[in-house]
Parts: sequence; structure tokens; C-alpha cells
Amino acid sequence: MTENVDNNNNKNIQQDTVFDGDNAAYLEMLFESYLQDPNSVSDGWRRYFTDLPVPADFTNGATHSVMREQFSRKKLHAIQTATPANYGEIEAERQQVHVLQLINNYRSLGHLVAYTNPLRGDEVKANLPELTLQNFGLDKVDKDTVFDPGTFQMKEKPTLDNIFRALRHTYTESIGIEYMHILDTEEKRWIQSRIEPCEARPNFNNEKKSELLDDLVASETLERYLHKKYVGQKRFSLEGGESLIPMLNEIIHHSAEQNTREIVLAMAHRGRLNVLINVMGKSPEELFSEFEGKKVEELSAGDVKYHQGFSCDIETSHDPMHLTLAFNPSHLEIVSPVACGSVRARQERRSEREDDHNGKVIAVCVHGDAAFAGQGVVMESFNMSQTRGYTIDGTIHIVVNNQIGFTTSQQYDSRSTYYATDVAKMVNAPILHVNGDDPEAVAYAAQVALDYRLQFNKDVVIDLVCYRRHGHNEADEPAMTQPVMYSAIRSKKTTQELYAAKLVNEGLLSENQAAEKIQAYKDKLAAGKPAVETLDYSSVPPHLIVNWETYLGREWTAKADTRFDLKTMQAMVKRFHNVPEHMVIHRQIKKILDQRNEMAEGKRPVDWGMGETLAYATLVSEGYDIRISGQDSGRGTFSHRHAVLHNQEKRQAWVPLKHVSDNQGRFTVIDSVLSEEAVLAFEYGFATTSPNTLNIWEAQFGDFVNGAQVVIDQFISSGEQKWGRLCGLVMFLPHGYEGMGAEHSSARLERFMQLCAEDNMQVCVPSTPAQTFHMLRRQMLRPYRRPLIVMTPKSLLRNPAAVSTMEELAEGNFKTIIDDERFSQSKQDVERAVMCSGKVYYDLLAKSEEENVKNIPLIRLEQLYPHPEKLLKKILESYPNLKELVWCQEEPRNQGAWDSAKHRFRKFEDKYTVTCVSRPSAAAPAVGSHKVHLQQQNELVQQALKLETK
Repeated sequence: MTENVDNNNNKNIQQDTVFDGDNAAYLEMLFESYLQDPNSVSDGWRRYFTDLPVPADFTNGATHSVMREQFSRKKLHAIQTATPANYGEIEAERQQVHVLQLINNYRSLGHLVAYTNPLRGDEVKANLPELTLQNFGLDKVDKDTVFDPGTFQMKEKPTLDNIFRALRHTYTESIGIEYMHILDTEEKRWIQSRIEPCEARPNFNNEKKSELLDDLVASETLERYLHKKYVGQKRFSLEGGESLIPMLNEIIHHSAEQNTREIVLAMAHRGRLNVLINVMGKSPEELFSEFEGKKVEELSAGDVKYHQGFSCDIETSHDPMHLTLAFNPSHLEIVSPVACGSVRARQERRSEREDDHNGKVIAVCVHGDAAFAGQGVVMESFNMSQTRGYTIDGTIHIVVNNQIGFTTSQQYDSRSTYYATDVAKMVNAPILHVNGDDPEAVAYAAQVALDYRLQFNKDVVIDLVCYRRHGHNEADEPAMTQPVMYSAIRSKKTTQELYAAKLVNEGLLSENQAAEKIQAYKDKLAAGKPAVETLDYSSVPPHLIVNWETYLGREWTAKADTRFDLKTMQAMVKRFHNVPEHMVIHRQIKKILDQRNEMAEGKRPVDWGMGETLAYATLVSEGYDIRISGQDSGRGTFSHRHAVLHNQEKRQAWVPLKHVSDNQGRFTVIDSVLSEEAVLAFEYGFATTSPNTLNIWEAQFGDFVNGAQVVIDQFISSGEQKWGRLCGLVMFLPHGYEGMGAEHSSARLERFMQLCAEDNMQVCVPSTPAQTFHMLRRQMLRPYRRPLIVMTPKSLLRNPAAVSTMEELAEGNFKTIIDDERFSQSKQDVERAVMCSGKVYYDLLAKSEEENVKNIPLIRLEQLYPHPEKLLKKILESYPNLKELVWCQEEPRNQGAWDSAKHRFRKFEDKYTVTCVSRPSAAAPAVGSHKVHLQQQNELVQQALKLETK
């Protein structure tokens, strides 16, 4: 220490200086910014860092400890050379650092005290010590002192008072924004540039304010009108969250200004009727007829009014906008990945015709707060959002935050996170919490969110903090469980009332004019006039429109010629197996490709992988698109497909089926994220939007489909019957008893069979490569679109008996039932016949030939549903002396196809004795012991063939 610094001053300098340990992290951040760009820091800090020696190992990526050591040396030097003359300079530096820390704290923590909750008065707004001047000792500094605000953008002179006021206005008023968790500095700087110069408050003109009021009047008045007109009927009203309507309208019209042409909207039931009327332009008259039960349902089942979807074209200040509201069951969040799949299909259609398709089609997903935090499909969807196979360049998420889940308290029981939106941080999405009682802030938040989505092609979340004026539905009494909350709600003015009063106070309209707006909307409703004028023409260009009429009213028996010219197919194989010289492929893959070339030439029988590959090749050559997704779809879980070849020496892949012909359809194969529910929902949405795509979702093992049961129950099996939504989605579910334990044996065939009715879907169990070839071609070539559920094999992929010839692919067709050709000349000798599906046929066949069984034919039922009853009857009648009909399945008696199909077999009981041979009924799908498995398999095969058990 120098002699002219006394001990007390020395102590103060050490404890209260710009270089204190508390500031280390911030100093490091500044120094890193300086090293990347010296102009990114203020002049004072630039001069300071210029004098700071930078070790070579730091610039090469050394740890922060190197930097801290340099700061410590500089700090020691400052202390050692300090004199009374430069105390003031050091103090000024300390204050400057603390101002920058204060700014950083507001950016990071301001949302915690922002006035975003309309149920909480501003006067009781909480505060944080980290956001006070006292916390940094700045309360004793002259408020007119000018500081360098760093990157904080403000229009006024940066005095301490102005900086503090601007921070409060920007970060703690009606919008609380979380964005400092984002890793990308450019994104953070962009957000700051949008919200800081205007202090997160837009300067809307009078016309815009009037439009906002009109939206609130429409939103509130519709709910009140329905409440009085249809007393006690469920409608899941939007009351308390009326600002959703101006928010959606702002997104629609603001996006139109930026060349967006389609928006796909997904939402659950709360507020749906309001959106249909006041955003989509659905006729009130049609809605009233639904309430009154007058609408004649054309569908076999139909659905309640607050699950219905809708599509329309509306006029904007720019070009027309096409809007689609996805049909949705009550399972809340499951519709979001469905809508995203639909958006992906629309984007791909545009990318084929338009160079600039980014932002032309966007997804807007509306969530509830409890569901957003509580349902795992939300996390799965976020996880998919930036992956190659599922990205749609970002989704705008709106959480209608009622601050309650049914009757579950948000504060204690609804979740374990601070915010309902915290899950979005996993993808570095910015989150804008906005007070639903401030419609101007709501509209501004919508603008910022949309612009972020279009700028960075990423998800963004708006947390619309509001409340629910009634119970979960209009018949509920919410005060039973939430008395304090609902006491506050019932004494509270509505958003429309508050905003109208604000505009009256500003002199923009009179109280009479506000009342006239309400009456005018009531008159429009009473007359049945639409609240939004829709257009008679489509805003989607003709070449982007998909015509589903071709597939309407078709029967599953619709014919299709699935044959394909043999020589053309052989030439295709030669072409797409012509691997570029720079590709160094695995030696086993090289062997497989050589074998497939031999298969094409007829030198080797066609195996499963080759039959499937040729189905895809022929379809893409005919102009159809193919999209296959699943957790191992490129290679295939059981290493049979090899649709993607990987260079063994560098990161490079080659997809043979993209090289079938010069003018072919799109071929896409995706190794998906480890998700079933969200991925299958995405693929369903894609398939309902793209009938000319063979869209396949493949489970890694058949039992994995359990994780996506809600998609099957509420969309795939019943979407057409409820909403008239056709879908040609194919599901590949590996199924077959191989001794692999309970889970990896069964795809739960029985569940699909239980859901089969009204020809709603197809369930097939093909037993040969040729059958798979023709089944897949039939799916696309028929003018018929229904889901196809395929129980795909495992061991049959390499079973030497499960093969076909190239001629069977070229000339055959899909057979729903296959008779036993071994008995073509001796049918009169047959008294017992065995029917089966899938792998067990080959076990029966092997045992039959081993034991020389010559009087029991094996009839393969390749399509379990729709049941080919007439063909089955014809085959059975071809055995004139048949007395016993046996259904043989590998699954336990209470599983598999038996329970759902036995009534079809028993129609023949007047002629034959009908029995089932299977494993015993069981709770689990299969045993875990391989030895027991083999014993059971042997017993059921011998019982079916009427052999003595050995």
C-alpha cells in the first residue's frame, strides 16, 4: 500500500469498488463482448479493457479463471496506486457498473413484478430488492447524474432518474417479458430493440384503439347474448379472457402485412365459439341452430359445437387470408401437433412452387394454462419444433391463462414451476406475459411475437394473463372451491368496460357511443349476420388447393390396379442402387444392395425390405410423395429397410429413393425424436392435408403405440365420423411373438379391432413381401382415403419362407384372404381348416410339413378389417366336407383379433364348429421366459393342427 492511503480508506476501496467479486460475472460478460467487438461496450470500458493484458491462452478458450486473475491484478494495481485525487473516479466507475447491473436485473427479473395479473391491484404489486436503487447504493446518487446505459435503448437523456423510470415502464408494466434465458445474443438484442425504445408501449392511433374496442365489444357481447338466450347450456365461454379476440385479429392482420397467406389455428374448447364467430366469420345463425338442436348432422356421429373446426377466407388491408381452425377433441393439447403437421404439409406444397415460402403459412396454437404446464405432449411438441422432420419455422403459442385448472388451484396444485409457460424455456423461446385487461399491450405483444417468429423462425409464447368469469362450464359454481378468487372476479369490471372508460377519459368517444357499439353488435347477432365478412373465393392459389372430393363417398372395395411393369421396375433398381463413388458405404450394406440387385434380376427371391422399397420406388415414379417417420425409420428397427446410406468416412448421407427418376415425387424418411404421441399427431395432421402423400408412421416396436393412444382414439379412428376429416395415414406396428417379453411382442391388435366400425379404417397383417408391395400401392392408387393399420413382422423380415418373386410384384394384387394352394386338388378331403394372420402362419406351415399334415389347410386372413366376408364364405364353401373351422392366434385368448372377429366367424356355425386356439387369457401380452414362450407356441400350433402335444 502507498503511504498516503490510510487504513480506513484502503478498507473502503477493497470492499466497495468496481472490481468487487459481486461484479465478477458482469465484468466477464462485458470483457467477452469487448473481445468479440470492441465497439459493443461504452467508451469508458473500451479504454479500461484496452489497458488490460489478455493472455494468449484466454483467446484460445481458457477458463474464466484466467480473466478473473487479470481483473484481480488490475484491482490490486488500482488500490496500490489510489490517491485521494482519484477516489472520485473510482466511485464513478463503481456507480456506472451498478447502473448497468440494475439494467441487467430489470431485463432478467422485471417480469416477476410486472403488472400482468388483472386480479391483482397495482397498489399491491410486489417488489424485489434487486430492482431497487437502494440495492446498489444508487439512492444516494444525484438523480440527474448522467450514466452510460450500455445497450439499454432509450430516447431521453440517460440520467439516473430517466434510466430508472424507463426500466420500470419497459419491464414492469402490463407486459413482463422473459428472454434473458435465450442463448443467442442476436435474438436478445432484437427483443431489446423492439421493446426498449418505446418502453413496451405502442403508440396506437385513434382508429386502432377503436378497432380494439370493437373486438372487445364483439367478444363480450356474444358471450352475454348466448348466456341469456341459451341458459344453462355449455359453451365454455371466453368471459374474463375476451382479449384473445383482439390478439388473434392482430396476429392475422399484422401477418398479412408481412406476406403471410395462411394461418392454421389450434385451440381447445374454451372460447372456441367466440373465435368461430368473431375471428373466423362463422354464421351466428348456424351456431344458434346448433344450440337449438335444429342442425341435421350429415355425419354418422358428429361432434359437439365447441369441438368443430372451420375454414374461411377473410379480407385484410393487404391480400386475403386463408384461416383454418383445426377440429379438436376434449383432450386439450393434443391438437397442437396436429395443426403443426397440417402447416408442414402446406409449407411443403408451397416450397415446390414458390421460392419464398417462409412465413406464408404459420401455426397459432391457443392453450390453457393448466394444460400447457400439465400435459406432456406440449414438451414433446417443443422438442420437435427445430428438428428437420418436424420444424415449421416456429409456432406462435398463446396461453389463455385463467389462473385455474378446472377446480385446481394454480398456486398450490396445478404445477411445480413458477409460470405455466416455463416449459417453453427448453427451446429458448421468449415468453411475453401480458395483462388481459390492457388490450393495447395485448395487441403490441401479438405484434412482437409475430415479428419474432418471422425473424428467427422459432417458437414464441404469449401468456395472456386473465381469469375465468364462470366455472369450468356455465353450470359449475366456482365459488365452492375458489371463494376468494371468485369474490374478486364478481366485483370486477370487464375488460371491455375498463377499456371503454379509458377511451372516454381520453376523449376518443362518449359513453353513448360506447353503448351504441354494444347495441349495434346485438342487432347484428339478432339478425344472424356474420361478425366477420368472409370471401366467396379462396386466397389460396389454385395450384395449392387440394381437392378431397375425389375421395368422398368411396367404398373400401374401390378397385385399383397395383401392377407395375417388370422391366421398368428392374431399371429403377439399377438406377437408385447406383451409389456415387464418393460414398463409402458399410460392407454389410454393400452386400444387401448387391443381393437386392440379384433379386431384381430374378436370381434371388424378393425379401421384405426389397418388396417394401419397390412399393415406394414405383409410387414416387408415378408422382406420389412419400413420408416415413419413426425412431429408426431410415435403417429400420430390425435393420431391413436401409433407406438412408451413410458414408463411413464422413458425415454424409445418400437416399437411393430420391434418385428413382428425373421427375419423381418427394421421398422423405425421418429418424424421429423419441416421441409417439406428438409425432403421430403431427403425421395425422400432415396426412389430413396431403392426400397424395403416402404418409407412414412406424413404431419402433408395436407396443410403443401405447404412448399415442389418444391420437388413435380421438383422431385416427373417429375423425371422419365426427368431423368428416378423411385421412390416409399408415401405421406400421411391428407385431409377432418372438419370445421378446410382454412389451415387444404385441402391438395391441385388439385395441384397433375394438375401434373398427363403419369402415373407419383398415387393419392388415400381410404375410409376404408381395402382399406389402400391393397393399401400399393400393393405399395410394385407390380413390379412397382411410387410415391403414399394419401389423408388420419382425422375424419374417429374414424368414426364407416369407419371400416373393418379382413377377408376383409386377402382376399380382393385394389379397385380403389367401387360400392354401397346397389343397387346390384335394379340397374334398378337408374336414378341418385353420384360419390365422401373420407370423403364426409360418409356424403352422413348418409344423404341418414336418408332421406331414395333409388334410388341414391354412387360410391366411390378410385384412382383418374391413372384413372380407364374401370372399371368406366363397373360400370356405370350396371345401365341401368342411366341419371344423379353427381360428389360431399367437396372442392370449382375451387379446388379439378373436374377441372382435369371432361374431363374424360364428355366422358360419350352422355349417361348421367354430373354435379358437390361442395362448390362455392373460393380463400381460406375453410371458418373459423364452423357454415358456416356446412351450406355449408349440402347444398352440399342435393344438391347431390336431397333433398330440409332445
